[in-house]
Amino acid sequence: MCPLAELAEGEAVRVDTVSPPIAVFHTDDGELFAIDDTCTHQDASLADGWLEGCEVECPLHASKFDLRTGAVDAPPAKVGVRTHGVEVADGDIWVTLSTAAPNLPPGVTA
Repeated sequence: MCPLAELAEGEAVRVDTVSPPIAVFHTDDGELFAIDDTCTHQDASLADGWLEGCEVECPLHASKFDLRTGAVDAPPAKVGVRTHGVEVADGDIWVTLSTAAPNLPPGVTA
C-alpha cells in the first residue's frame, strides 16, 4: 500500500485502487487500522474525518465509527463499516481486504 514512514501518526490515507475505497488510519498511539472509507449514512470520505484515539468522526454529519470494530459510536449512521486487516512488513503497510459485503449509504454502489 505505502511505506509506514509516509503515513504520519494522527493521519489517514484513502486507497482508491479498491472498490469501495478504504481508509487506513495511523493513530497517535502508533496503531494502524483500515476500514471502508465511505460513511454508511451518506457518501463522505472517512479519511477526511477527524481522528481521535480509535475513533473517526465523519466530516459530513459527525457520525463516529470505532476503528477497531467498525461499529457506529454516534449517529446519524446506524450501520457500521467493514474493517480490514493491517500489518507492516519491511517498513510497508499491507492491507488484507475483508470478504464481507460492504455497508454503503443509499445510492452508492461498489
